[in-house]
Parts: sequence; C-alpha cells; structure tokens
Amino acid sequence: MLTIPVNTSKPYEVHIGSGILDTVGARIRALLPAARAMLVSDDIVAPLYGARVAKSLTDAGYVCDTFVFQSGEARKRLSTLEGVLERLAELHYTRSDIVVALGGGVVGDLAGFAAAVYARGIRYVQLPTTLLAAVDSSVGGKTAVDLAHGKNLCGAFHQPSAVFCDTDTLGTLTEHQIGDGLAEMLKYGIICDEALFEKVRNYQNETMASLIARCVEIKRDIVSEDEFDRGRRQLLNLGHTVGHAIEAASNFSMTHGHAVAAGMGVVARAAEAANLCESGTAQRVCDALDALGLPKGTTFGIETLAPLMLSDKKADGGSINLIVPRSVGDCTVLRKSKEDAAAFVARGL
Repeated sequence: MLTIPVNTSKPYEVHIGSGILDTVGARIRALLPAARAMLVSDDIVAPLYGARVAKSLTDAGYVCDTFVFQSGEARKRLSTLEGVLERLAELHYTRSDIVVALGGGVVGDLAGFAAAVYARGIRYVQLPTTLLAAVDSSVGGKTAVDLAHGKNLCGAFHQPSAVFCDTDTLGTLTEHQIGDGLAEMLKYGIICDEALFEKVRNYQNETMASLIARCVEIKRDIVSEDEFDRGRRQLLNLGHTVGHAIEAASNFSMTHGHAVAAGMGVVARAAEAANLCESGTAQRVCDALDALGLPKGTTFGIETLAPLMLSDKKADGGSINLIVPRSVGDCTVLRKSKEDAAAFVARGL
C-alpha cells in the first residue's frame, strides 16, 4: 500500500492499494475513535461495496448508519444535502462522530460538505471508488453542492481526516468512467509534469496505482502551498472553466472528466492561436486526448458557453482566471475581463 502525507492546516494521509475496503473500519478506528459512523453512498456504489464497508465499520466497533441517494450530478443539490443533515440530526450525531463517503466525486463532495456544516464541522473520511475521485476530488478538502446557476457554487473547504483508495474498485468502472479519470490525470501532466503526461497517454492498467499516487503527490504539493485557492491552486482548474460550461450546456449529459478534456483542448488551441504557448503544444494535447479516446472540443458555440463561463465560481468581479499551457508541463494563470475571456475561448473552439 502506498501512503502519501498531505500537509494542510489539518494534516492527513492518502492510502492507495488493493484490498483496503474489508479492513478499512479498523484503519479508520485507529485514527478516529468514535461511537457512530454515517456511511454516505449512492444507489450504484452502495450495492457493490456498501455492505462490506458497513461490516468493516461495525466489526471495528462503530454503530454504522447509512444514507444512500440516487446517483448522478443532478442529485448534488441542497435537497440531498438536507437529507443527509436531517439523518445525522435524527440519529443524534455529535462532533465526536464521523461521516464516511463511499463513492465517486458527487458522493465525496456532498458528504464532505455535510460534514463541513453539520454541528459546524465534524470529521469525515473519503473512500473514492472512481479513478476521477481518487486522483482529484477526494484530496484537497473542496466540498460543495451545485446550484441552478452553476456547479459547486455552495460549498466549503473542509479537509478529510483520511483518504483510502482501494484500487480493486476500479475494476467495476466502465471504459467511459476510466476516461473521466484519465482526463484529470492528463491535466496534472500538462500543469507541471511532462513525464506523467507521457505515462498517462500510454497508460497500462498495471501501472494505475503508481499513476494515482503521482497525481495525488502533485495535488498534495499544490494544495499544501495554497490550501484556500488564492494562488497556485488555481492551476488545478486547467480545462475546468470551459469544461463546466460544456457540462451545463449539455444538461450534464457529458460527464465531468470528458468535459474537462474538451476544455483542455479548447484552451490549448486558444493559447497557441494567441501565441501564448510553445508551438505544437495544442497538437500534443489534442493527440493525447485522441489516444485516450477523449473529446478535444465541443459543438457548443461561444454564445452558449460564455454566459455559463461567467457564472462559474472562478469568475472574480469583472474578470475570469483562465488556466492556459505555455508548454506541456508548464501552465500559467491568464486573467482576462469577461468579454476578453469569451473572445479568447472562441479562438479555441
């Protein structure tokens, strides 16, 4: 098992390996002695792993309660959050108890936000079951739900007490779901690690644990430097401003990782058209997306995407911070007015 320490305001460790779920209760208990554990999951993941995790928690001495909601981005809303909070209150959870998030990014974001606001903050543990959640949303402490006007507009920074990634869960993912995770992994390579970029482009299943670990290390280093997203952490949003707009325009029929892939292709082409990056960078990015079977653009026009970009949480007053590559392995923050940002993105469509 690989263990990666994360040194934020509340330090914790990310554990990556095979066969973790059956012993996760004892592992959590060693870190977080408590009376009750609320296992939050969705109706796809819970039938696969819920009983095993619940038994592990019970065997470790927890009273294990469950909250299972319908899967999908459309359920990452205040109404579902209210259900979790009411369940915690009904069962008289206190700050000494814990929340355990079992699932992908939607589950982790929502359960983490519930932990952040219930009783003004209780401890929680992330058990990511998708590649996307393992390399991205389970680490770093961003928790949120969506509002009608945009993704993740209602949330809080709340670091987990631990993350346990059982790589065996990746075996139940579809090729499309693996692609969602590969897009985020490729993002890390474009941001600051050209060698990782090439490894992800040519990935093999047997190297997945080490690739996950490298992505977590990169996110760890960036988050440790800028926990509250005021500086360098913004680099992690490569492809996301355009990607979130594509998700919303598709009514979330396009999944997050694929939308981010399309967003990276768009901003890479826009950056090269504006002479902001090394010649050939956009082609390298798009070739890698092609090799992984990921989209490198969108059929939505700027007239559709621009209003959605402007409502993104990364908009700041009259400006938007776009993340653009200077080369593969080197990205920068490009601050533009909302009007100029739309014109810039249009060059990459």
